[in-house]
Amino acid sequence: MRHPDQDALLDLDPNAGPGPAALELQDDLEGDTLREECGVFGIYGHPDAAAITALGLHALQHRGQEAAGIVSYDGSRFHSERRLGLVGDTFSRREVIDRLPGSVAVGHVRYATTGATILRNVQPLFAELNAGGLAVAHNGNLSNGLTLRRELVKNGAMMQSTSDTEVILHLVARSKRVRFIERYIDALREIEGAYALVSLTNKKLVGARDPRGIRPLVLGELDGCPILTSETCALDIIGARFVRDIEPGEVIVFDENGQDIHKPFPPMAPRPCIFEYIYFSRPDSIVHGRSVYEVRKNFGAQLARESHVPVDVVVPVPDSGVPAAVGYSQYSGVPFELGIIRNHYVGRTFIQPTQAIRESGVRMKHSANRAAIEGKRIILIDDSLVRGTTSKKIVRMMRDAGAKEVHFRLASPPILYPDYYGIDLPDRGGLLAATHTLEEMRELIGADSLAFLSIDGMYRAMGEPGRDPANPKFADHCFTGVYPTHLTDQTQTEPQPRQLSLLAEAS
Repeated sequence: MRHPDQDALLDLDPNAGPGPAALELQDDLEGDTLREECGVFGIYGHPDAAAITALGLHALQHRGQEAAGIVSYDGSRFHSERRLGLVGDTFSRREVIDRLPGSVAVGHVRYATTGATILRNVQPLFAELNAGGLAVAHNGNLSNGLTLRRELVKNGAMMQSTSDTEVILHLVARSKRVRFIERYIDALREIEGAYALVSLTNKKLVGARDPRGIRPLVLGELDGCPILTSETCALDIIGARFVRDIEPGEVIVFDENGQDIHKPFPPMAPRPCIFEYIYFSRPDSIVHGRSVYEVRKNFGAQLARESHVPVDVVVPVPDSGVPAAVGYSQYSGVPFELGIIRNHYVGRTFIQPTQAIRESGVRMKHSANRAAIEGKRIILIDDSLVRGTTSKKIVRMMRDAGAKEVHFRLASPPILYPDYYGIDLPDRGGLLAATHTLEEMRELIGADSLAFLSIDGMYRAMGEPGRDPANPKFADHCFTGVYPTHLTDQTQTEPQPRQLSLLAEAS
């Protein structure tokens, strides 16, 4: 049994934590998938602000399982609780919520895309500025964060984390403007990349979305109190009303005078991230007016149109492949079966780093339902393919359970390029589709056939006529290599500043 303070101890002791073998197994089990981004939540003017924020973070847990934090303000003081682990590990306890008094709060669930998972990186990040405190919760990744960090350090800034979010705090602090919101907008004008920000001062709750709208942010309302959050599912869990999406490039401010809207950027064609529909958002969320569940079913139906072969059953790779498999089954008329059962209760500390388990580690999370697949031709449906290691093991598991044929279908196009906006993908050399032909991938995975959703098919499933190369409607750079913003950090040849590695080692 883990000691309740173990996560804090791990943060202080650089020698604590899993050994290389455990980490290797962890990579083996979890490195062959898209990794969640982050989720943000903020509420203004509610007497139970921290408790509501904790509930909202529970609904956003799928967006990040490595750490969670809440900052509240009670009219005179800020209060902060940040912990490694799941929301329920900390914020389900009454005594923790009681330490977060106030009618305004912001929260964050984290998956580390920049900066290691250490306590100093857990958001919301907080700083005391000359005008008062500022807490920032950030979903996304700054594509010029490292460049700005070098400049700030060179000019005397002292960084306390390895997260790109801290750059935003420093940019606000160094602005020469008088009003806070002007300083905040000054900071936004210097950053590039993807961001949905929910920030808290001693007077205001502020939301901001990048000019391309890559990361999602929605406005809700509960008992007359405004809410800003990453997904509508966080509104549903607390019985809040969805009001609207925050527009790309919009900065929205709530204070005692009501609502104030700023649009400091020239209008740009929106490019929301397509992976919100493929993987990240919860199926019961509505993203930019589209039901995520219905879109994923459409992906599956389109996949059936493009690459169906005669089979006996359609089997999803749980859980992310389920809606697409439903759509595939409904369109093709082939019965849907739960041929793989997922164990939701496998924890990292449970897995022992032995070679035997490493070889069959995928079985810890997925088990074959022999009764549904033995003697049958099956078609496996998954949301995406990254490295191929888990897919290979699942195909072998299906054959071991008696499947006569195993066909593999992906409800997204081949991932050919890395992401720099908050999705933890390998560099191009680590992406299977970028280094292998379709036939080589099929052979490596061991499937009888392999097919991906086409890019135009993906757009058609979204209700578009196809992809317009001159004006793509979504951030689809992982498939096309066409990035929606500048990638300043990727063009720099200067090595990473030593401070980053020192902070990581010391934490």
